[in-house]
Amino acid sequence: MKELLYLTDVVTLSLCEATCNGCGMCIKVCPHEVFELSGKKAHIVRRDYCMECGACALNCQVNAITVKSGVGCAAGIISGILNNTEPTCGCSGEPSCCN
Repeated sequence: MKELLYLTDVVTLSLCEATCNGCGMCIKVCPHEVFELSGKKAHIVRRDYCMECGACALNCQVNAITVKSGVGCAAGIISGILNNTEPTCGCSGEPSCCN
């Protein structure tokens, strides 16, 4: 796979591993190999490769995955312009579903 990185730490993708049932659909539908399956659960292993297409979330049977399609990179660029900083979404890449 060719390295297709977008902006780092701006992707809105999150996975609640506790909810994941290990079906593997996210792995099958993800065009950038963002997920891996181990220990009968999916794991995000290449978060910054996510292009926020939403295929994983749409195909997750148990709603363990959330992503705001097309938001992260655009929001990061706009935030950087408005704040005169490097592009960032301000979320520090922390998952939100299991907290």
